Amino acid sequence: MKNWIKLAVLSAAMAIAFGAQAADIAVLHNGFTIRHERRQVIGQITRLYPDNTSGSFVDVPTADIDHFEKDLTPAAPASTPVTTFAPAAAPQVTPKLIAPSPKKTQNLNELINSISDQHKIDPDLINSVIHAESGFNPRAVSPKGARGLMQLMPQTASQLGVANSFDPNANVEGGTKYLRELLERYNFDLVKALAAYNAGPQRVQQYHGVPPYYETRAYVARIVRDFNRKKLAQKKAAEAERKAAEKAARKAKAVKTAARKTASSQPPAASDSLRQASR
Repeated sequence: MKNWIKLAVLSAAMAIAFGAQAADIAVLHNGFTIRHERRQVIGQITRLYPDNTSGSFVDVPTADIDHFEKDLTPAAPASTPVTTFAPAAAPQVTPKLIAPSPKKTQNLNELINSISDQHKIDPDLINSVIHAESGFNPRAVSPKGARGLMQLMPQTASQLGVANSFDPNANVEGGTKYLRELLERYNFDLVKALAAYNAGPQRVQQYHGVPPYYETRAYVARIVRDFNRKKLAQKKAAEAERKAAEKAARKAKAVKTAARKTASSQPPAASDSLRQASR
């Protein structure tokens, strides 16, 4: 766990340094984020549009949104086409069904927790990778042919023993196993492991680090930022819980102290007064 937090914090500066663009990010109370080009408030729902062309949107209860902030992911160069060599490539368009039903979300969280524990990887990291790869859509297919929650290419899936990439259990198991292998390969350098997951280990080796591809750099920055945000939200929640517990303890102590003072200040009972008088 310490390795994850340390690596993520050290990588945060790199994630921020990639530049900025006009899009915004909706930060939810649970730490998750949704990137969007524009938004519209409809009653108690905020409709988020991932882009201005496809008409796709995500409806989120306004009460679930903590705040909005600018997206620091760099914009793709207009004159340079994006090149992908990814064995596990993220789709460029956020799927319409990015927000699954609460029941499915709970089942997916349980699945991620179980598999991440098996492979000794922080479940928040797996969540962040799935968020970037497929938007939590188990039926997602990228233009390059990557499939499922963790966007496994058919060849990669076959090597990992994944028979059906659209099966959430098999996909997350295979993707998490592959990410663990990459982490071990790069001595738990999170940035290199994520770059290799997106662009392929051969490109990381070729460039001795993160390849100079817009998609890969943006991909790494997005996951690092999302993972750091989750950890920061957890830290704030833990601190708030600690303060609330301390406040409750102080209040209980004050009540006990007041009760003792009240008891000591009361006049003696009638029987006590008679006993004192008889003496």
